[in-house]
Amino acid sequence: MKTAEQRRILIIDDQESIRKSLKLALEREGYLVETAENGREAIRKSKQEFYNMALVDLRLPDMDGIELLTKMRETAPKMVKIIITGYPSLENSIEAVNRGADGYVIKPYTMEGLLLKIKEQLQKQQEAGKYSEEKVKEFIEARAEEYESRTSAKRSLKK
Repeated sequence: MKTAEQRRILIIDDQESIRKSLKLALEREGYLVETAENGREAIRKSKQEFYNMALVDLRLPDMDGIELLTKMRETAPKMVKIIITGYPSLENSIEAVNRGADGYVIKPYTMEGLLLKIKEQLQKQQEAGKYSEEKVKEFIEARAEEYESRTSAKRSLKK
């Protein structure tokens, strides 16, 4: 098993064969993978657990994948979301991006191509997280220095 730093991926597709094959392929790459067969189940799972990424089928039995993107943006704003569809259209792709999709994959896809897209998106997520951590660290250090300066100035005034 290759290491993928135990990134968590949620696969949302109404076709069991697709869920199973994607789950198996992603687990071989070292990812922790869960599946959902509809939008309601995906929303429930994303409220209970953190997922780095969701692979979302455009056509689901209870809602379309674009509607699910909007709902998941509210419950899991930092999750990377990739739409997978066998029914591509320019309108769908634009709407998906406008609603928060980070990628758009057209069926049939190659597993190598999908894995590359997943790795690229997770790398972007990791880099964004590091950047945020660095900014928080810089902010805290600056405030600590400011506090130290004020504390030293107050001590000097008391003497």
